[in-house]
Amino acid sequence: MDLLTAAIILAVLLTATVILGLVIRWRDGRPRTVSHEETVDPLRLGAAPDALGRTATLLQFSTATCSRCPGVHRLLASLAGEEEGVAHLDVDLTDRPDIARHFNVLQTPTTLVLDSRGVVRTRFGGVPGREVVRLELLRLNGETAAV
Repeated sequence: MDLLTAAIILAVLLTATVILGLVIRWRDGRPRTVSHEETVDPLRLGAAPDALGRTATLLQFSTATCSRCPGVHRLLASLAGEEEGVAHLDVDLTDRPDIARHFNVLQTPTTLVLDSRGVVRTRFGGVPGREVVRLELLRLNGETAAV
């Protein structure tokens, strides 16, 4: 392999890596609507049976080594305290790889927004913005009021 071919291969790999990094950064903290309906059982997570909120539940997955998780915990707990009928659950996945596999958690923090029945409606990978989470809660509250 000559020097020019090696430089071209290196440039292509570098470009692909930069593009992949930009895509991952762009997706971080953005809401993704969940297409399948899965009901979360709070007992399976180690929570009380009545741990779900009347309107919505903010289910956060964290690990002990996650540097961004405490800030997300404060954000979600604050939002749950401000919104009537919203609960916040924080599940530490450090010793629970079974839950991480079940919910396909590939990064922490990961936040799931559950409706009043415990059905997963929205998923955030990374650090969600306060207003984006608030909009998701308003959307769920509007759907609950319409039912």
